[in-house]
Amino acid sequence: KKAYERADLENDSEYQAFVREYQIWLKDYALYMAIKNSRNGESWLDWPKELKDRSSGYVKRAESELSEEVGFYCFQQYLFEKQWKKLKAYANKKGIKIIGDVPIYVALDSADVWANPELFQIDEECSPKAVAGCPPDAFSETGQLWGNPLYDWDYHEKTGFGWWIRRTDYSFRLYDVVRIDHFRGFDEYYAIPYGEETAMNGHWEKGPGMKLFNTLKGWFGSLPVIAEDLGTLTPGVYELLEASGFPGMKILEFAFDASGSSSYLPHNYKNPNCVVYTGTHD
Repeated sequence: KKAYERADLENDSEYQAFVREYQIWLKDYALYMAIKNSRNGESWLDWPKELKDRSSGYVKRAESELSEEVGFYCFQQYLFEKQWKKLKAYANKKGIKIIGDVPIYVALDSADVWANPELFQIDEECSPKAVAGCPPDAFSETGQLWGNPLYDWDYHEKTGFGWWIRRTDYSFRLYDVVRIDHFRGFDEYYAIPYGEETAMNGHWEKGPGMKLFNTLKGWFGSLPVIAEDLGTLTPGVYELLEASGFPGMKILEFAFDASGSSSYLPHNYKNPNCVVYTGTHD
């Protein structure tokens, strides 16, 4: 805060260029954080209706009243970008590439959803119609209720997957290689009715499949992507992985089970197009 208060940002051409370049998300994020802080961290889902509606005069008034706080969050993002680029350049100079994880979903209480509800399965009252998770399995008898809002894939397709193009573009600026989390969700995703206390009553819906990845390839050309293809996979996921050409993942920690015949043992790898990890974040 002290650095922000001392900075002459109006005459800082580098800062002004940063704000212009990322205006499509930066101001929304900064305003969301400023309003959230003014309401003691309250989720935007609990904000008054006039603050949920970004086109209302109340939001414009909040932007004016909280302009200092909005500017502070823009400044934080600017500093992060500047420092990260230095770190990445140093790593690359030493021959090190950075793999960045890109989760398939975003948080429900996020600037993404508040600013772009049309991208998600959100009703007119700004509540999710269904949320993400996975069904009961060996890890959990009642499944996993993640609670992330699900995408309105029809809308994304109608808009040429523009939001995904922007998200991918920014990811490639941050990282040398992108690991796409929960790859199977692009083939089929598990939808749980909003308000359920467990994931037991969900069902599978069809994802965008190669429509999305063909669009991204048409935009960026070669995609330096690793697909996180772990978990219980269907033939459709294997077909999508093969069609995409992305390397999948192998986990050595999974390999040494009692049967001794795990597909994660190196000599059992049928597809050489893979990246081997010692373990995972799980």
